[in-house]
Amino acid sequence: MNDTKALLEQFFKKDKRALARIITLVENQVPACCEILDALYPNTGHALRIGITGPPGAGKSTLVDQLAKHFRQQNKTVGIIAVDPTSPFTGGALLGDRVRMCDLSGDEGVFIRSMATRGSLGGLSQRTQQVADVLDAYGKDIVMMETVGVGQSELDIVETADTTVVVLVPESGDSIQAMKAGLMEIADIFVVNKSDREGADRTLLEIQSILTLKEQNQEWKIPVCKTIASENQGTSELAGHIEMHTRFLDEHNLFVTKRIRRLRKVVTDMVAIKLQQLFWTHDKRKMMDQMEDALFKGTFSPYQATQRLFADFLT
Repeated sequence: MNDTKALLEQFFKKDKRALARIITLVENQVPACCEILDALYPNTGHALRIGITGPPGAGKSTLVDQLAKHFRQQNKTVGIIAVDPTSPFTGGALLGDRVRMCDLSGDEGVFIRSMATRGSLGGLSQRTQQVADVLDAYGKDIVMMETVGVGQSELDIVETADTTVVVLVPESGDSIQAMKAGLMEIADIFVVNKSDREGADRTLLEIQSILTLKEQNQEWKIPVCKTIASENQGTSELAGHIEMHTRFLDEHNLFVTKRIRRLRKVVTDMVAIKLQQLFWTHDKRKMMDQMEDALFKGTFSPYQATQRLFADFLT
């Protein structure tokens, strides 16, 4: 208790080590985690949360790096959460985004945290939302979240960010695939990165033509811009679109709507986790073990097994 109180005191004094320690505690879900997040919660709700998503190799990390530099020139403090995929075999993660963002490492106004997905299929670590809250409470003006880039399974970014930027590249045909995957539905802004490559203009026109068909009754007209992140070209234009989307959200009172939706998801996710922990006791796992053979032979269906487990849980 005293250790937690001292840690929080250092956190509110803007101690970076305390910030890093609290994020580690949140990631590991230590017993004091809820107490810490409760203490931080009144200080949340101020940072603009930007999600950067798209297929692997689109240059998301480089784009995040350039955007962070742009925001720093405006004297805005930035927190970056870079989510890396966890190996299903070793449980390890490369966490290589810090290497690609080394230019920012000496900037006191920037805090970069790499996180592993730990098996989460939504492209974001299950703890990303909570870590974003920690950075928000710390006083960061902008929190940028970069997903692992796994394609069709990263759509939960829309539940976490205020503004979602979908990054594509010209030559891979990812624009059409993204539309099939549902990325078309979540983008607030489209970026065609590496636009010095052949096919960039065609990709941009493809996206714009489909957006024209979809946006007839939408107040926010989704912009499509070209960037070459490695050369810092188009970054200012992209940042301008983000600022325009921020004003749009503010003018239409959508920040409130998004935050309420985000909080509801946090609560429902936490309830689901707690119910799962409560359900899968040693006895339930033992029951499941006893039904395995019958399930395999087809003499017992998964539906019957589920009913039996729940019946036992409710008695």
